[in-house]
Amino acid sequence: MRALGELERELRTGTGPVPAAARRAVRTTFAACTSFLVFLYAFDRPVAATYALFGAVSLAGLARIPGTGRQRAAVMVRLLPVVCFLVILGTFLAVRTWSAVLGMAVVGFCLAFSAAAGPRAAGAAPGLQLLYILPSFPPYLPHTLGERLGGALAGLLLLIAAEAWILPDPRVPTYAERASAAVAEAVRCAAALGRPPYVLTAPASDRARAAADSLRSSRVPEAERPAGAGLRERGLAHTGLAARTLLNRLRNLPGPAAGREPRRAGLDLLDAVRESACATATLLRDGRQPATDSAELLRLRARNARTPAELPESRRRQAALLEVADAAVALRTAADIALRGRRAHLGADAADRFWYVRESTAGLWWHRLAAHTGPRSVHFQNAVRIALALAVARTVAGLDSLPHGFWAMLAVVSLTRTTAVQTRGTVRSALIGTCVGALAAGTVLALAGGQTTVYAIALAPLMLFTFTVGPVKGVGWAQALFTLVVSVVFAQLSRVTWQLAEVRFLDVLIGSSIGIVCGLLAWPRGAQDELGRAVAGLLRACADDVESTTAVITAPGRPAEPPGDEEHRVRVTLVMAESAYAQYQSETQRPAGPGPDWQATVMTGHHVLWGAGRVLGSADGTPLARGEAAGLQEYAARVAAGLRRAAAVAATPHKNRDGGSPGGPGDLLPEALTPPTEAAPPDAGLPYFATTAWLDSLTADLGTIASGRAATRPPG
Repeated sequence: MRALGELERELRTGTGPVPAAARRAVRTTFAACTSFLVFLYAFDRPVAATYALFGAVSLAGLARIPGTGRQRAAVMVRLLPVVCFLVILGTFLAVRTWSAVLGMAVVGFCLAFSAAAGPRAAGAAPGLQLLYILPSFPPYLPHTLGERLGGALAGLLLLIAAEAWILPDPRVPTYAERASAAVAEAVRCAAALGRPPYVLTAPASDRARAAADSLRSSRVPEAERPAGAGLRERGLAHTGLAARTLLNRLRNLPGPAAGREPRRAGLDLLDAVRESACATATLLRDGRQPATDSAELLRLRARNARTPAELPESRRRQAALLEVADAAVALRTAADIALRGRRAHLGADAADRFWYVRESTAGLWWHRLAAHTGPRSVHFQNAVRIALALAVARTVAGLDSLPHGFWAMLAVVSLTRTTAVQTRGTVRSALIGTCVGALAAGTVLALAGGQTTVYAIALAPLMLFTFTVGPVKGVGWAQALFTLVVSVVFAQLSRVTWQLAEVRFLDVLIGSSIGIVCGLLAWPRGAQDELGRAVAGLLRACADDVESTTAVITAPGRPAEPPGDEEHRVRVTLVMAESAYAQYQSETQRPAGPGPDWQATVMTGHHVLWGAGRVLGSADGTPLARGEAAGLQEYAARVAAGLRRAAAVAATPHKNRDGGSPGGPGDLLPEALTPPTEAAPPDAGLPYFATTAWLDSLTADLGTIASGRAATRPPG
């Protein structure tokens, strides 16, 4: 009953997988059938009809471009030149088998590797693969290039119009609007912290945690995630990170010393944080520049940094307040970059943190692609796997003259997954579905014979049913129904017999077998192993950064400059860990169940990167006392040792004692670190407390890493 109620609610509101699949099926069927039937029956152009149908099906059925219809239409418009180039290249490289195989390997790698550019490029890649595969098969007919291009463009233009205007999808909140709502919650938190008892109540703290969690990528629709390499996408991603950091800092702000009122300077700083966050929320929500800027917040932050509090407890709160102010300043700058690009105003202390503003668009893309060029990148691994499988399939199809060999390559593109386990499970369902579909198609072809009118009438409802049910019911249903569709299509292009269904099953069997073999040869465990190596590299880089940053603070007379090499290593390894974690989340892990808290380790990298800048910014050139310096160095050494211990465990594949999934960095961590229990020196300065607050937050991160699996593992 509950399932029926959920389905009824989805149909009423237009949300959920079933209504979304139905809307996309209507658009795909309209574009594919209209262009196919017009070219075939009105103009007698079977080549153009074939390319029109598969042009629409490639970017609507095989591709998975995230977003609403209009968002997908905008992506498809930008892809039109790419489609033309692929059709032209595939047509001329089909002259020889060796040239077709070489082109298949190179183009297959490039299209698969384009997933590093973000979810939209990743979603479009399978469809673009099909548009290159189709013309790369014999016969070699370069004189039909005009028909091929005309048909493909006609089908795609109809699809673009359908995506933009037919059955529009419900609007979803953008990432900027989600960030605006989270920042509005930070405004309420800052206002509450400025009133007695000067700490957040439990309900307010829970609301702040929920607001921060709403910006996690796993809770944001794929189309709205700021995953691109461009300037505004990076600024928007930085905005989400700054908003989460601000909410967490406000939640954990320590109260004033017992029996004492908080300092007026601290309350003024909190009020400035509230006003700055309010202006940022307006900027993100309305897209217009607020009347106020961050000048007052920067002035009060500098004043609080110059005037230390009297009591050690007050100085600890003062250091935490400066971290809150730093997060608010970073939030405002990042939001300005996200909305205004290079016209955004950058303060003198923002040049290093927002380094990407100084880079050109081409430079930003080079940074993104260069970071993933190598065997340790999951995007590189996937590209090699797909390119190898496509090249082998094209070789088999060319040498054996496999009839309708592009079906085998289509099976490689649509059924190969990032792990051998996933590929094997997908192929099993696909072969069962294809077998059932082949039996049904053979029956239909035997009964209808050469009656093309029957096929023309049946095509539209069959395609509508296929693209509605297939995405919802899974790969088995999709392969069964698509086998029926292609049989009906080819029965109209030429005279066929029931043996066409047999050829379809043979091609899918060959293509899926090639996918399984290549998946076993090329990184069969997908992101599961790579994630451990990436996280280990990140944690080791974090440990080095912690030690070098603390050394700058504690060394007398040393200029407070950021440790460039260590910071660069943290940035690079953080990109690799985040991409591996993103793929890991999309893979089906075996066995299912609770696993390591990988996200906690990725967030640790962000905390190290941001915290180092805050700590170095607090240095005023005054050397620390010998006892203060020794205490900080000892604390930093303990934190760095904990990070390296966690890295060693993450880099070593092993199984849990309960037979679960591969262990994470917290499984063999001996114990969670605890902050030093000794009291702070009574005359310690702000750099001491800023560094201590940073190390405290990293200690809490290590505790989360160590206890992540223990919290989800059943007792005993």
